[in-house]
Amino acid sequence: MSTRSFQLPGPTLCVESGKPVTVILHNRLPEPTSMIFPGQTAVKADGNPAQPQFDSGGSLTSLVQAADAASGSVTYTFTAGSPGTYLYSSGTDVRKQRQMGLYGALVVRPSGRPGQVNNRPDSVFNPGREYVFLLSEVDPEVHLAVERAEPVDWSAYNPRYFMINGRSMPDTLAPNNASWLPNQPYGALVHIQPWDATTNPRPAVIRYVNAGTVNYPFHPHGSDERVINKDGRPLEGTAGEDLSYSKFLLDVKPGQSLDALMDWRDVEQWDPATNPVPTELPVITDQLLVGTDSWFSESPYLGKKNALPANMTSFNQCGEYYHIAHSHALQQATNYGATFGGMMTVFRIDPPAGCAAN
Repeated sequence: MSTRSFQLPGPTLCVESGKPVTVILHNRLPEPTSMIFPGQTAVKADGNPAQPQFDSGGSLTSLVQAADAASGSVTYTFTAGSPGTYLYSSGTDVRKQRQMGLYGALVVRPSGRPGQVNNRPDSVFNPGREYVFLLSEVDPEVHLAVERAEPVDWSAYNPRYFMINGRSMPDTLAPNNASWLPNQPYGALVHIQPWDATTNPRPAVIRYVNAGTVNYPFHPHGSDERVINKDGRPLEGTAGEDLSYSKFLLDVKPGQSLDALMDWRDVEQWDPATNPVPTELPVITDQLLVGTDSWFSESPYLGKKNALPANMTSFNQCGEYYHIAHSHALQQATNYGATFGGMMTVFRIDPPAGCAAN
């Protein structure tokens, strides 16, 4: 239960596998609403099995018991299941209420192993580099109809905004709990260092969850990711063999979750004696909205860059590089059709020795 005002997405719930979970829904909306927890079993609502609800005519009204409009409440209980990432959302008038923002992420951690994604030892990650990417979309015409208490014309559904954690680029780059985004508290800038067996042996984990209506083909530039979990289940064979895979583009389906490990290993040629790495700046027409800034070098190599022209401003602090990460369905990387927005962020890769300034 949270006493905060509305936020998008809903609070990320972190629980431990095998432990009891209680979620109390207090409804202040002018219509009934509920919560469903796909992937969790034996969920109860006010002590009774959570199950579909029907009106007197036999029509489905809710996927589970709902809280009455204006002042109702429901207590949901379950035992946290398999370690991984899940979507939770409204189970009442799902298409509309999920579109209006009633959804969030549920992270189930392995019992006694908070630094692993699942129960497999090869799922370890750096606890300081854990990220949730809750992907979603907004059709402003739906929101306008709801605001005016008018029927929604779903046949004309046409999302124009695409988001990571309730934010569109460039807001995705802002830190968690940025003061100017009070209702969108979660950022989406991934910060990693190159892999090193001694100083940085554990990768970051990125937990992708799709709260939208279509596939989101998400990928970072310059590297792939190793998918180890799907829908809260480890990718392994019947004999426990590792079936994880590395992929450059992750196609996240509606309602699906993918847990991926991410590190940077292309550092074999890092040699301080040969730095800075020669980097040819792109022509101004290829820099989109970058203008006279050079935060994105368009080079796959780590290292400090050559001296920049006097009219260029560099935002790099210590030789780190930033690589674009976005939906490869390019209309999803726009804000109402304006490019370099939407479901887009950047991954920051620090030099192997790290950065004094963060």
